[in-house]
Amino acid sequence: MTWIQTFNPMGEPGPLRDAFMAQAKLYPPEYARSTPGGAPPEEKIVASHSLIPLALQHAFATFGAAMSPDLPLERRHHEMIATVVSVTNNCRY
Repeated sequence: MTWIQTFNPMGEPGPLRDAFMAQAKLYPPEYARSTPGGAPPEEKIVASHSLIPLALQHAFATFGAAMSPDLPLERRHHEMIATVVSVTNNCRY
């Protein structure tokens, strides 16, 4: 796996934290809960965009809009689609 420098999106106040908070507001409430034993914020996928806060905001805001509770799919549907795509792409997650 490639390693890049990342920063904690919830670290210092500023553009990175603002971008992280803005995109997080778009996700359905059930996505806000972390799983027990989960990775710290600086090791999660969102942090891979921490060098360019504006890219983080736009990339994950797009995903947040696709997960909108106003759309007809529920979380179980999202998970089912993600599983099929991962298996199709021979991806472990």
